[in-house]
Amino acid sequence: MEKTFEKTALAGWRLPDHPLRASAVTAKLVGLVIVVGIAETVRVALSFGDLYPVKAGALFALISVLAIGFLHSTHPFAHYGPGNQLTTARAILVALVAAMIGETGLSHVQAGAAGASLLVVALDGMDGWLARRTHMASEFGARFDMEVDALLIFVLSVLVWRCGKAGAWVLASGAMRYVFVAAGWRAPWLRAPLSPSRRRQSVCVIQVVGLSLALTPLTPPPLSDLLAALVVGSLFYSFAVDVQWLWQHRSHEERTDTAVDARELGR
Repeated sequence: MEKTFEKTALAGWRLPDHPLRASAVTAKLVGLVIVVGIAETVRVALSFGDLYPVKAGALFALISVLAIGFLHSTHPFAHYGPGNQLTTARAILVALVAAMIGETGLSHVQAGAAGASLLVVALDGMDGWLARRTHMASEFGARFDMEVDALLIFVLSVLVWRCGKAGAWVLASGAMRYVFVAAGWRAPWLRAPLSPSRRRQSVCVIQVVGLSLALTPLTPPPLSDLLAALVVGSLFYSFAVDVQWLWQHRSHEERTDTAVDARELGR
């Protein structure tokens, strides 16, 4: 999850050229039809509100629009690719889980969100494998995968809190990464690339699995509080390790700027 669509990159959003545009748009439109169809079925089966399919479809559409706009610069292939299509399927599940926020029927929300989230994490890694297998691995695919994971963790933290499984402090699990990204806008050294890490991958899995288990109806407080605390603690440790590394490896110019800022504050 160390990579993200940075603030400066948002200005570069534009539709990709044909035939990549047609391939990506087709995949997203099919995904939108699927997410709305599944959401309607879930709405009827679990007695969710009438707006549940609308929420799920709107969130998936937003994810799709943002993703398509960054294909042109980070996906050097003519077609969307099977790896990205699988990540899109995972995004469908995340949209369905996110749309459960605010729905009634607490036990249904808990069981449905936890089950779908565990399926998302079970599919994690397969999209990267497919991309490499078909020789279509790209920076876009890696970032898209990370963004889907990050959104799921944020959504799960909100659900754990809203369902009374842990206090508002559990929101730190979902917000920590976005705070890190926002801090990078003020401190450029935080935006330096980080090498791939098994630790980060493991912590990502811990976030989703831990929050999902805390959310299930079979995990009452204070056990759910304990699981949530372990999740938040592991993520805090992982970010602390990365921030320390980035601080130690910041450039000479950034070190100088930091010293100047410190002197200015001391006046």
